[in-house]
Amino acid sequence: MASTAVPRQRSAAQRWRRRIPGLIMASPAVAVFLAMFVIPMILACVLSFTNWTGYSLNFDFVGWDNYAKAFRNPRSLNAAIFTGVIAVLGTVLCNVIGLAIAALISGPGRANTLLRTIFFYPYVISALIIGFIWSAMLAPQGAVNGMLQGIGLPELPFLTDPMFAKASIIFTIVWSHFGFNMILFLAGIKSVPTEYYEAATVDGASRWQQFRSITVPLIAPVFTVNIVLTLVGLLKAYDVILALTDGGPAGSTQTIVYQILKDSFANSALGFGAAQSIVLLIVTAVIGLGVTLVRRRADQKATD
Repeated sequence: MASTAVPRQRSAAQRWRRRIPGLIMASPAVAVFLAMFVIPMILACVLSFTNWTGYSLNFDFVGWDNYAKAFRNPRSLNAAIFTGVIAVLGTVLCNVIGLAIAALISGPGRANTLLRTIFFYPYVISALIIGFIWSAMLAPQGAVNGMLQGIGLPELPFLTDPMFAKASIIFTIVWSHFGFNMILFLAGIKSVPTEYYEAATVDGASRWQQFRSITVPLIAPVFTVNIVLTLVGLLKAYDVILALTDGGPAGSTQTIVYQILKDSFANSALGFGAAQSIVLLIVTAVIGLGVTLVRRRADQKATD
């Protein structure tokens, strides 16, 4: 018995020795993850139960009051509704436009390569810069209204009317984001074997029939990735709103993240802002997981 126990102990010690280099190499990434995500999230959870203003070491525990206030606050409800509209409508438009353009410019050629670059370029520009550019173009005396007046049409209140301002924000977000979806769809289309299209062409299938029956089912996993990434990203929309409308007019274009930052810093209510952040984190995680599970089931049915 003793002779068999010693080799086992030695083998266990040898396995641990083999793992040491891997643990050493992974330790910087783990340390960064803990410092940048886990520890701040724990601190945010603790602060969400306090009335900390962010400028003093004195604070009191208020229990669930911040969470109750987040759900009762009319501003929070309006911000949540507008954020949901941006996320849902923006996700649909980004994916539809991205897929359509990807299908049109998926072929070889310099023109298609140039178009891919042009359509993708807005995505790599800072969202703040995008917002400032469109703010200058959509202002009452901006370029767009100047063009409308030049052809005899009245100017439109793109940034001064609540409905026009919301539409302008959604347009700007979609314009700056769909290039990312397009690139992912292009990668998916390029991965489809050409033999399928050749066989379909021999059978007399049109390009639309090939797209509907071959391309779409085979790039179903790309739909899942695009939908989840776009939906989660748009739930955190803030930069474009800050530069384009600054939450106006009359607070009609405030999003959840915009309101969190405003409450945390401008209104010195860091505890309340932390509570809203935790709620947003939970909602985002649930939505992302739910969409992933639904799309996974759809992908499995498509491949069966």
